[in-house]
Amino acid sequence: MCRATWIARVFICVLAAGWCAAFSVAACAQKSPGGIRYGSEDEIILQGFHWNSVRMPGTWYDTLKKKAPQIAADGFTIIWLPPVWQDTSSWKSGDKSGGGEGYFWGSFNKNSGYGTNTQLKEAIQALKKAGIKLVYDVVPNHMDRSKASSANFLPKTGKIWRRDCDDKGAGSGPSPCDDGDPFMSGDSDFNLGNADVEAMFEKEFINLRDNYSASGLRFDFVRGYAPRHVQHWMSDVFDNGICIGEMWKSPGEFPADNPLHNKSFQDGLKDWSDHSDCMVFDFALKDRMQNGSISEWRNGLNGNPEPRWRDIAVTFVDNHDTGPSPGPGGGQHIWPIASPLRKQAYAYILSSPGTPAVYWPDMYGPHTDNDDLHDYLRLLIQTRRTAGIRADSDIRFPTQCGSQHCTGLVAVITGSHQQLLVALNSNLAKPDQVSQDAYLPALSHDDGKIRIWHTGPAAASVNVTFRCDNGKTQTGDSVYVVGSSPELGNWDPAKAVRLTDVSTYPTWKGSIALPGQQGVEWKCIIRNEADASQVKSWQPGSDNEVIVMQDASTGGAF
Repeated sequence: MCRATWIARVFICVLAAGWCAAFSVAACAQKSPGGIRYGSEDEIILQGFHWNSVRMPGTWYDTLKKKAPQIAADGFTIIWLPPVWQDTSSWKSGDKSGGGEGYFWGSFNKNSGYGTNTQLKEAIQALKKAGIKLVYDVVPNHMDRSKASSANFLPKTGKIWRRDCDDKGAGSGPSPCDDGDPFMSGDSDFNLGNADVEAMFEKEFINLRDNYSASGLRFDFVRGYAPRHVQHWMSDVFDNGICIGEMWKSPGEFPADNPLHNKSFQDGLKDWSDHSDCMVFDFALKDRMQNGSISEWRNGLNGNPEPRWRDIAVTFVDNHDTGPSPGPGGGQHIWPIASPLRKQAYAYILSSPGTPAVYWPDMYGPHTDNDDLHDYLRLLIQTRRTAGIRADSDIRFPTQCGSQHCTGLVAVITGSHQQLLVALNSNLAKPDQVSQDAYLPALSHDDGKIRIWHTGPAAASVNVTFRCDNGKTQTGDSVYVVGSSPELGNWDPAKAVRLTDVSTYPTWKGSIALPGQQGVEWKCIIRNEADASQVKSWQPGSDNEVIVMQDASTGGAF
């Protein structure tokens, strides 16, 4: 990899990119002009597990095998797989307990809590057949200490902090030492300062590449070891592969004498990426989702003015550590997003720069709050794909909405095919308040808290079946559908659409053509057929929601 100065590095890598183009070297397609191992830059990641996957009925590998065609159909290009090595640990901390998730290494045996080696290979074949790239979670930091066969597996000096070692991983003494933060007490940390331990992992990464179809690696707890190790492994094994680091470390967690201690969350992520040449999870954005207002979401790495930094951001709402999981104990849920913000957060990461990662329970459930997000997330993915949003796409944040200051988050994202205008919890009423471009509605959701518009032609219309139950009417009255799209009257009862199928009265049904690939909110009303101003009854409660796709159906009730 190009090291020297940043200028020399870019120059050399640009030359390499030209050489690859001239000679059609496919392996080079995975590397950005800046040398970052980022995939094709239009990737969408599915986290292919949750904390309790090892405790779900059946085997998790069989679940992945069966789900592979749908995962591809839903628009995902990468699946992030759990650690595929053996973990027989068992632990308890307060009211939480677990074990077997793969995060306390025992051996590289592929018969694990997720299934057998044979079942893993069957899942791999199904995912490959569906055209999905495989990125494996790897944990070269900590282990099940009871499995250690040599003292060399563990740090020589116990609890060792990064500042105790120089940049080459050597301490003040004659023996090498661990060069990162301790995991918990540090007594189960691998000693990556020992060349044999580093080589042991490199051998396994080659095995994952050659025998388990790995397209790249997701490195767990990278604060626990110097980024030089990741750079070394990736250069030797996956130099054009996909590389993602979990750098979950706030500025205040850096030592007081470290310059990053007084910098922003973004700066710590940039520093790690600069030394590893890998993408990194956007914990700057996650921090604002947890601790800031929606308007502050613009301060994530994916909203950085420099495309180079947007390019390295892997955005997410929750994962196996932060969010809830179906199954025993509800999973880890260490830092879960507030439930009312989940849909808005996904609307943002799936319409904006960076490489979005979707959490399995949010896509395929069962979610702990019984909120079915599958069709909603699929629509957002389709909207992103249609617009051509990429990891480094341009993004700007208008602050003036007509004569008023914009509230909430307003963003304009420029894709290769369309522009998207996103308004979250905002007072933005119409696109012309911030732009002269012609926009069409793509999504109105969550009582208007989520609105997305797009430039370009409208999507083809599809028929959606509407149903209103318990619609008891008097002579001269009928049941109508009114909603957020022009075809449903833009909430004007005078322009509502009458349902005509009363074969199962008092249930009313009808088919209405709507432009596809959008989200629509609607309600049933009882209205006089001759006088549109006479609305006798509105459906009570919150609005109904439907994602407009072929053969979609939706219902409400009085």
